Amino acid sequence: MIEVGLTHTSQLTVNEAVTAIAMGSGDMPVLATPAMMALLENAAMLAVASHLPEGSTTVGGHIASSHFKPSKLGDTVTATATVTRVDGKKIEFKVEAHCGETLLGEGTHLRFIVDREKFMSRL
Repeated sequence: MIEVGLTHTSQLTVNEAVTAIAMGSGDMPVLATPAMMALLENAAMLAVASHLPEGSTTVGGHIASSHFKPSKLGDTVTATATVTRVDGKKIEFKVEAHCGETLLGEGTHLRFIVDREKFMSRL
């Protein structure tokens, strides 16, 4: 059962593959905003993964986040997602990214619970 308050923190070390240059979102060797967003989604997915019915997963529906500060190569970035609301198959999260004590970005994320097989059969 998914409950308000479930949380997870994911982390990554900034490397060439997740820079704005490599991801095409900018032209500097800093953490790309799309990479930070993916880390926030990963934290949300993992916050609820072990609480889902068998055969289910979650898919992202919406994410809104700021990206205040850059992170350089070698920095460790953490992303924390906390469930703030559950409405049937809809799960809302508060998300935050940090580099050490520095807040990099914050926002909200929406995920939906789906049956894996049914979801894939619609493609």
